[in-house]
Amino acid sequence: MATVLLVRHGRTSANADGVLAGWSPGVDLDDTGRSQAEALAARLHDLPIAEIVSSPLTRCLQTSDVLRASWPSVTTSECDDLGECRYGAWTGRPLRELAEDPLWRTVQSQPSAATFPPSPDFAHESLRQMADRAVGAVRRIDARIEAEHGPSALWVAVSHGDVIKAILADAAGTHLDLFQRFTVGPASLSVVRHTAERPYVVRVNDTGTELAGLVPPPPESAPGEGSTGVVGGGV
Repeated sequence: MATVLLVRHGRTSANADGVLAGWSPGVDLDDTGRSQAEALAARLHDLPIAEIVSSPLTRCLQTSDVLRASWPSVTTSECDDLGECRYGAWTGRPLRELAEDPLWRTVQSQPSAATFPPSPDFAHESLRQMADRAVGAVRRIDARIEAEHGPSALWVAVSHGDVIKAILADAAGTHLDLFQRFTVGPASLSVVRHTAERPYVVRVNDTGTELAGLVPPPPESAPGEGSTGVVGGGV
């Protein structure tokens, strides 16, 4: 199937200040975050991207806008299922304060059992619900993009740290309880290719390596590319 380039949004003031932004409105990229997005756009510039799909949150849309400058004709859309985890009453609170909450230990050691507390202002969900919707969205969009652009298509999903970690855990065949072992920094690139046999994790938390190897070979060359089916080799 198509190959998804998972991009975390660039840094925000909430990231810098140690605040759990969640679905808080008006969380923008800071100057560092915009520079990070611009550097990633320069690295992605020569890849034949078929489509960009973004979380609807401002920091992801701003990152998408920076990336899209490299491909002005590429379709950009929003997908709620790629949005940040709905942290409910934890939204907007300092991480140092949340670390004192007993739920913090569950989030760190057994995230599949963690459900965030309700709030009158923000929706809440479990980490399992977040993972299920995000993984489902990537597989659904993969199938559509392959149908529209062919099995060698590359597309970009702009999302959030926990969301991308959950997608990577699923692709790696790793239980959600171990998803905290993945690192997904601001404006980092992770790459997953789903095939009929299994998903392949091609790159994780990439912030500086050369990307030409992500371009798939012509269809007639595919049988000679080895038995793994991984585009560009594994990292």
